[in-house]
Amino acid sequence: MKVYKTQSEVEKDVKDGILTIEGDVKFECSISILASIKVIAGNIIARDIKAGNITAKDITAKDINAWNITAWNIDAWNIDAGSITAKDIKAGNINAWNIDARNINAENIVYYASCLAYNSIQCISIKAKRKIHAEPICLDGELTIKTKDKE
Repeated sequence: MKVYKTQSEVEKDVKDGILTIEGDVKFECSISILASIKVIAGNIIARDIKAGNITAKDITAKDINAWNITAWNIDAWNIDAGSITAKDIKAGNINAWNIDARNINAENIVYYASCLAYNSIQCISIKAKRKIHAEPICLDGELTIKTKDKE
């Protein structure tokens, strides 16, 4: 597992605007880079991530702020992204332009135009940012609005 302890260690490995890592990676510091993060066949473990695009198998983080996130599983407290494509998303708060996932389990979801889950969406609140938008879609399951006590 590659471990980054400082922002400067991360910046040294950025080549042509991409931080490419083979295998698992752990960020023991908060990072904010003007680059994309690509983890080849591995996982990301971090506290705070701010990057252009993030591609990884699994992402576990407290806060994620990225333009695009593509991952198998995302487990985070807060996600602020342009587009999210994932198998499963577990988050406290999601603020995104477009969300496409197998399952979404979050507290609060705010999306710009579309929110699609192939199976289910479970959240405390969900709302669109723009007047013209698509209602949340669950193809094979249902949208469940839960209370904080029911978690």
